[in-house]
Amino acid sequence: MKKTAIIGITVLFVLFFGCKKEASATQKVTTTKVSSSNQTANADKITFIELGSVNCVPCKMMKPVMEKVQEKYKDQVEVVFYDVWTPEQQKYSQEYKIRVIPTQVFLDKNGNEYYRHEGFFPYEELEKVLLMKL
Repeated sequence: MKKTAIIGITVLFVLFFGCKKEASATQKVTTTKVSSSNQTANADKITFIELGSVNCVPCKMMKPVMEKVQEKYKDQVEVVFYDVWTPEQQKYSQEYKIRVIPTQVFLDKNGNEYYRHEGFFPYEELEKVLLMKL
């Protein structure tokens, strides 16, 4: 019983402190503006929106996934990242009604949401979602 309590407290500690809210001055995030969930940045592309933070561990794990999608599907998919822990981009957490970070939102070529995922999304699984509309 004592061992279970210690493990539980450790897990809560890691979850609570694993994603710190302070922004790091050394990390640069580029974003592409998507003005609303019904309007995409490029009408000829699917839009993959990553809502997260540069300081969240699972969000950091998504960075290479986003880069791979951008590289492989650059002519077909617009990759957008919003750091919802920054004052300037916090509004997107409300606009897309997210509950946790990271959250991935996929918009078709008409700007309509066709898929949503919460948490880390492995590239192989994410690619299946992209191929639904490509």
